[in-house]
Formats: sequence, structure tokens, C-alpha cells
Amino acid sequence: MTNIHHTIDYVELNVGATMAQTRAFYEQAFGWTFNDYGPEYAGIRWSDGEGEVGGLSAAKEGSRGGPLVLLYSEDLDATVEKVRAAGGEVIEDAYEFPGGRRFHFIDPAGNELGVWASS
Repeated sequence: MTNIHHTIDYVELNVGATMAQTRAFYEQAFGWTFNDYGPEYAGIRWSDGEGEVGGLSAAKEGSRGGPLVLLYSEDLDATVEKVRAAGGEVIEDAYEFPGGRRFHFIDPAGNELGVWASS
């Protein structure tokens, strides 16, 4: 993984006491893998397994209202179902916007994220 000057390099999600539940959610819904740094932190591995793109931190509780993290999906409807099956709460059903479609969900820690697709 190459770090690129002036680009978003790392996203950290606060999960508080829900570390195990939130980690299991992202593993099940999106297939994420993690580097373990003890009970207070888990690094989110890049999709190829090399490097990290973010982390889950137990230092603070999750919340809505901060910067919105968007994930990409090749099949938005299937991703909606995976989020629900993993225990996420879809708070905005899929809707169209210039450039595609997206939906928003809340993870078990209370963080709001979105997922988008180009069609």
C-alpha cells in the first residue's frame, strides 16, 4: 500500500465497549480483516491484506454526525441485505444521486456510514 500526499489515508471509527460486536459486523457485512492490537484497537487491513486503511478504537463511543465515510459496492442491493443480516440498521434506503445510488446505515457502535454504487 502506497501512501499518497494530501489524500485521505486512514479512517478511525470509535466503537467504545462494542469492539467485538462491531468488528464481527464489519467482518460479516463487508469481509473486512483486522490487525489485532489488543482489546482497545483493531486495524482495518487494506483489501489486499497489505497495510491499513483505518481502525476501530474502543477509546470513545461511536456516534453519528461526524464526517460521513462512504464505502463502494458493485451490487448495492446485495450490500443492503448483507448489512441487515450482519446486524446493521439501514437508516436511509437506497436512493439516487448524481453519479449513482447510495444508502446509509448505522453500525453496532452507533457510527453512521454510507455505501454507494455507480449504477
